[in-house]
Amino acid sequence: MKFQHLFPLVIIFISTVIGITLYPYLPDILATHWGLSGEVNGYASKAFALFFMPSISFFLFLLFLILPKINPYKKNFSEFDQYFYLFTNLIFAFLFYLYLLTIFWHLGGRFNMIQAMSPFLGLIYYYAGALCKVSKRNWFVGIRTPWTMSSDTVWQKTHDVGGSLFQITGLLAFMAILFPSLALPLVIAPVISTSVFIFAYSFYLYLRLPQKK
Repeated sequence: MKFQHLFPLVIIFISTVIGITLYPYLPDILATHWGLSGEVNGYASKAFALFFMPSISFFLFLLFLILPKINPYKKNFSEFDQYFYLFTNLIFAFLFYLYLLTIFWHLGGRFNMIQAMSPFLGLIYYYAGALCKVSKRNWFVGIRTPWTMSSDTVWQKTHDVGGSLFQITGLLAFMAILFPSLALPLVIAPVISTSVFIFAYSFYLYLRLPQKK
């Protein structure tokens, strides 16, 4: 087993141990969802709340193992697979961090959930931008629009610009830790704007390609 595959398994194991250990000491109903205002607006049974995240992480672990094997562009993917595996490990680390935040809440901690998540989300956005810049055309990783998938040129130019924009969104999201009142717009608005722009930009680049006769 590759080292990059060991990290998510350790995360899943630790999460499961935490859930089993704390199970007798927590109430039967736990908060599982926080609204945009930071208030709890969703609850679930203790068993679901404690073991849903480890289960999702295990499912993602299997998915991330399978995707590279069924990717039609295996050669392209192999050129940046180490960057991809680091990104997936960031995802697992974030899920574990979110799990710990939920546990901390039920142990009496009170905080703005969006603000608490913002540094990690900023890191994920920033690294997603870096991953975009090194990715090659494939079906599962990157900015996949009909136009990037139709041309290596459109793919590369879209990912160069998109990668930089996503890194900027990461820096903005990270700043939310300093400005609690702006946490939501700093975390959500830039990434939505970037996604819409880069979709349109890939189409624009495709239209500029020399037309084949």
